[in-house]
Amino acid sequence: MRLLPKEELTALMEVRAQPCISVYLPTEGRGDPNQQNPLRFKNQIKVAEQQLESLGFKPHKARALLQPALELDTSDFWQYQSDGLAIFVAPDFFCYYRLPHRFAAQVVVSDHPYIKPLLPLLTNDGPFYILALSQRQVRLLEGDRYSVHEIHLEDMPLSLSEALRYDEPEQKQFQYRTGTPAAAPEAQPGVFHGQGMVTEDHKEELERFFHQVNAGLHDYLREKKVPLVLAGVEYLLPIYRAANTYPHLIPESLTGNPDDRKPFALHEQVWPLVAPIFAQAQQRALEQYEQRLGSGSASGNLEEIVSGAYFSRVQTLFVPIETERWGVFDAEANRTHLHAQPEPGDHDLLDLAALHTLRNGGEVYVVPAIPDFAPLAAIFRY
Repeated sequence: MRLLPKEELTALMEVRAQPCISVYLPTEGRGDPNQQNPLRFKNQIKVAEQQLESLGFKPHKARALLQPALELDTSDFWQYQSDGLAIFVAPDFFCYYRLPHRFAAQVVVSDHPYIKPLLPLLTNDGPFYILALSQRQVRLLEGDRYSVHEIHLEDMPLSLSEALRYDEPEQKQFQYRTGTPAAAPEAQPGVFHGQGMVTEDHKEELERFFHQVNAGLHDYLREKKVPLVLAGVEYLLPIYRAANTYPHLIPESLTGNPDDRKPFALHEQVWPLVAPIFAQAQQRALEQYEQRLGSGSASGNLEEIVSGAYFSRVQTLFVPIETERWGVFDAEANRTHLHAQPEPGDHDLLDLAALHTLRNGGEVYVVPAIPDFAPLAAIFRY
């Protein structure tokens, strides 16, 4: 399954071409005995051909434009699918994504990729970080709702032994520390660290280790405001928290030895800890919208929002994904022309507002509906 990284979405949003064909369809992930995937695909390609012909393209020209997509239609390709397929075709441009979202079947021909169906994959989804800690291994992972990958930092020690090797060249062996000499009457068996028992000396070693880990993270995280989740054996976590200086380390942790957990296993267990944080961010933004409505710094007026998005005024946009409003935005005249039904050359103006909001660094949230039945809503920067 090929996910849609944010950097690829950014590149996709920069595509400008005439025509640009966006094709969405639901797909059957595992097993497709009734061959629904290729049938839906052929139907959508036929719709794309018809839309191109309505714009004046000859049938053979329309077919030639869609050729890169047509070449996907093989048994090998349909064998590996997720919940939805998104295909983007333009002169000298082609890409597709198998995605964990069931799209409604849709074709849009415009001068840019139609991104609105992708928005549920891009909102309330991260990013967040996981710091998986043990004495033997330190891993930093970056994830979102659907994916996770490991980040390698050169200045962060990857184990307690590595940290102490640089910190204290003549340190005593730390994995096993003997007690008093065997001849002494009060002799005790050695204490194995990592089993929940920590001597004072070993706690000092862990503190030095975690201060080095924290320092290694500092340069990478200092400009970020992204949740960080600790994963580790329970007795290690308060020691690390005492060393931590990153202000967005969340109170909840994933306990247990993370060394035997692969990144996706950690991701699956951590996502429920961070999901409420992103939901809260959307709720706070909606409350801010309602507070500002009527003050001039927020609006539910479609024409005002489309203009504001184009000219970088929109800081936060709320889009009801099932709503469509078709028309044309004339940037030179700063006017929006709405049509009751889509006409050749039209844009879904909600898609256009989302596209420009994201391109200009704003936030976009998908919501079921907008208060007072507005088609969409926005908070302005000024």
